[in-house]
Amino acid sequence: MADLITVDDPDDPRLRDYTGLTDVELRRRREPAEGLFIAEGEKVIRRAKQAGYEMRSMLLSAKWVDVMRDVIDEVPAPVYAVQPDLAERVTGYHVHRGALASMQRKPLPSAEELLRTARRVVVMESVNDHTNIGAIFRSAAALGMDAVLLSPDCADPLYRRSVKVSMGAVFSVPYARLESWPKGLEAVREAGFKLLALTPAERAASIDEAAPHKLERVALMLGAEGDGLSRQALMAADEWVRIPMAHGVDSLNVGAAAAVAFYAVATGRPQD
Repeated sequence: MADLITVDDPDDPRLRDYTGLTDVELRRRREPAEGLFIAEGEKVIRRAKQAGYEMRSMLLSAKWVDVMRDVIDEVPAPVYAVQPDLAERVTGYHVHRGALASMQRKPLPSAEELLRTARRVVVMESVNDHTNIGAIFRSAAALGMDAVLLSPDCADPLYRRSVKVSMGAVFSVPYARLESWPKGLEAVREAGFKLLALTPAERAASIDEAAPHKLERVALMLGAEGDGLSRQALMAADEWVRIPMAHGVDSLNVGAAAAVAFYAVATGRPQD
């Protein structure tokens, strides 16, 4: 059973995991280095726990103590009960959902390990917007993608904003970082995957014509918002595919495009 500790000093060193959550650059450096990430909100905290992440501590507004009582009783980590204004002073923002947890990261699997058993893979290049990362993971989980591979410069899926937007789906889809780019794509092809580059380019085949759901193994490549896939990534692909557009619209937000493409990849897929 966890200890319930009332804290009234925003500079209490026991709250260090939660300081400056709005400082993106600081948190991007600090969290991976210290092996932690922040889960925000009751559902996300529960999903992180269910996914096997070890809890370092919880920071709760007083009214959330009863809501989270079962979790408090199950984990050995300390639980800090604070007033909402103190939580805001510590974190840098108003914690609307009243519950935060600091969780211990797990070692990431290698790309080769994920590719051995996967059949439908997402490959992201330079997607560094945390909202888009979260949205893509949520769609990948909902539409049956097996794994996500990230280029070295993609944003952290376990950053607080990504986790929140994904509603904890980042815990459901295994992911790995490719060590080099685009050279790392060679391992994907060698594992038997056909690399499909999602692009609005006119020369790209309609994703319906490409029929990715009929392929034994397919890796769908997505680029950053605005810039899309780099020339090097496009040249490394086996085929370019596009989502047909109407009414003069030339492209979709990468999160929306990913959802449409994932559905096309998964349609007709045999149930496991």
